[in-house]
Amino acid sequence: MSREEAVLVLFDKEEEYSIKMSDFIKNHKGIPWKIRAYSDELSLLREEKGEKISLLVVSERSYTERLKSLNSEKTVILNESGFSPEDTKECIDKYQAAESVLQILLQVYIEIAGEQAVLIGGGNKTKFIGVYSPVKRSLQTTFAITMCELLSGNGRTLYLNFEHYTGVAEIIAREGEMDLADLVYFLNSDMDKFKLHFQTVIKQVSGTVFVPPMRYGQNIISISGKEWMSLLKKINESDMFDYVVMDLTDSLQGLTDILRACFRVFTVQREDSFAQLKMMQYESMLTDYEYGDVLEKTVKFVFPKFHYLPTSIELYSRGELAEFVRKKLKESEVYDA
Repeated sequence: MSREEAVLVLFDKEEEYSIKMSDFIKNHKGIPWKIRAYSDELSLLREEKGEKISLLVVSERSYTERLKSLNSEKTVILNESGFSPEDTKECIDKYQAAESVLQILLQVYIEIAGEQAVLIGGGNKTKFIGVYSPVKRSLQTTFAITMCELLSGNGRTLYLNFEHYTGVAEIIAREGEMDLADLVYFLNSDMDKFKLHFQTVIKQVSGTVFVPPMRYGQNIISISGKEWMSLLKKINESDMFDYVVMDLTDSLQGLTDILRACFRVFTVQREDSFAQLKMMQYESMLTDYEYGDVLEKTVKFVFPKFHYLPTSIELYSRGELAEFVRKKLKESEVYDA
């Protein structure tokens, strides 16, 4: 299958759905298809006659026998009635979240594309941003997610959480969903396959795109530093994201090498004596083990007193905390926020 032949055709007589769904797919960097959408059957049959179609995606009420004349490798029905069709066509729920529809389509495509899978686009080097502090209970995760929300307005941004217990309900994988452990498992795939699998793992809440953290944080300890570095390399080479914000912890093997790979490291400090001692120990360790370059790219700060903190991801991009994070992004030249 050549790059030009990787085509998804979406047909739904409900024009609004056809337009919105096709736009949603097109806005995802790294998708494997060119997208063509139709809401009129005659136009579809005329324009696609003789053309090779990787996936023909048709709403249940829009499907007719005439569509069998199209040269489609796979036909997927967007189910509207709740009843599965009697034939063997792939069938998915039209009314679930658009993100879930896209992930299922990607899974279907992986099955039919085999070793010939190809993807579109890319080309920009990813900026990895570490958020790490030896001082705990420091609003680190809140800071990291706020940063993601702000950066997502400037480029496609991924959030990776490496905590044992995230404490953020919106990003936890539901039963049966893939998580960070699955992404590590896919490391041995070739790049094109990895990018496809990557798309099936990621989720989005508000502006934050994320890989659900491991359900059982203890599993993080078993991943080697070499594997983590391989994952960062693979993400960088995939060209799917402009920024990757990593919420880092002491549990990670190879933590110092991960910090070294970052464009910037943001470190929350506290002013009490125990916190300051921890910071001194951490900085001494970096110096003694010849990771002084990590200190040079580190932005240290103490949070001011906030009168209000957001209670859900959708609120993280505004308010006192957002203004504080925006200022830090600008000062550190991550981007002109």
